[in-house]
Amino acid sequence: MTAEILTALALFGFVASITPGPNNMMLMSSGLTFGLVATLPHMMGVAIGFTVMIIAVGVGLGAAFEAVPQLYTVLKLVSVVYLLVLAWKIAWSGPVGEGARAGSRPMTFLAAAAFQWVNPKAWVMAVTAIAAYAPKAAFFTNVLIVSAVFGIINLPCISAWAMFGTILRRFLHDAKMVRTINMGMALALVASVYPLLAEFLE
Repeated sequence: MTAEILTALALFGFVASITPGPNNMMLMSSGLTFGLVATLPHMMGVAIGFTVMIIAVGVGLGAAFEAVPQLYTVLKLVSVVYLLVLAWKIAWSGPVGEGARAGSRPMTFLAAAAFQWVNPKAWVMAVTAIAAYAPKAAFFTNVLIVSAVFGIINLPCISAWAMFGTILRRFLHDAKMVRTINMGMALALVASVYPLLAEFLE
């Protein structure tokens, strides 16, 4: 892999990781509701789960979806349903400090890692990264490089969203304000689902 491709890959990884998406919306909401420390397993689950996902796409899962397009359709349908359920939970999550008392908990490491497989943005990022930035020469080595670059860049980017939610937590003590912010994040999550949902409505 040339230095030019590596630089382009790093830039793509940063932009794709730092921009809003299901993971970042959920991490911001978790930071706001539960705090940074309690959100750490969620953050690590996203970072490691997505890195594993890139490797899996690179070693052939992407080819499987090309061979059997129906599998990808099923994935998209599951993604829509699951993301809408998550949006509902975020919208009605309790105010600062009420999460634990209400019985709700931050997402676990395994749940966050598993979520990557029904996250539409994660699929787009993984497939694009492999297709665009893993040259065919020494392909599997390049797949590992792509995965490593994303793993290094992704964690700080998603952490910024959780930290932002935690910072808001320090200043927001009005239950109505917190619920309003969570509602806004839930609506943003629903908006991220719309392109997939539109395909089924056509």
